[in-house]
Amino acid sequence: MRKLIMISIYNKAGIGDTLIVMLDNSEPKEQNFEKKQDVVRIFKEETNQTVGYNFFNSSKFIAIEGTGQVLLSKEHINSLNEAIALAGFSDTLESDESPKFVIGEVKECVAHPDSDHLSITQTEVDNGEMIQIVCGASNIAQGQKVVVAKVGALMPNGMAIWDGELRGEPSHGMICSARELNLTGVPEQKGILVLPDSAVTGEQFQLN
Repeated sequence: MRKLIMISIYNKAGIGDTLIVMLDNSEPKEQNFEKKQDVVRIFKEETNQTVGYNFFNSSKFIAIEGTGQVLLSKEHINSLNEAIALAGFSDTLESDESPKFVIGEVKECVAHPDSDHLSITQTEVDNGEMIQIVCGASNIAQGQKVVVAKVGALMPNGMAIWDGELRGEPSHGMICSARELNLTGVPEQKGILVLPDSAVTGEQFQLN
């Protein structure tokens, strides 16, 4: 069974030498786990679907730089897959090195049919790639350049971005405000952060 790595987190000072890999969204009450050696598989108890892995003593497997959400290379993934196989689990992780915070352009923005404050956008995030995002900001409008947290992003406050649904409409990411991005040195504005027209669609957006 192949799994796309969505969010990988490492915080040695906070939780020790443990790499957390989240593959899908699930509530803790839905989960169970099994531990073999230093590898813990987390799964939905009802369906047995794997939703994550924890790697204890992770420095035995890979060297990680940074704290918080970390980008795992193909070499990292190969080493983790070896650890998974040696522990006796059957999943195979896949690397995803694409940026998760990017500049998007709102190509279409219409009112949500079942809400008086939500809008449904079609937002370009890279060279013609369009995603639907439901947005609650009052200042969202067609033609804007915005910051998109794609599925797989980890917000500065620790919230993970997953595929979701708002009032019956699919939403595949988040259009962000400066506050949500924890940005400093930018003008305060209500609602989402609107970038200059010169911002390049698809480019990675660097957080402070």
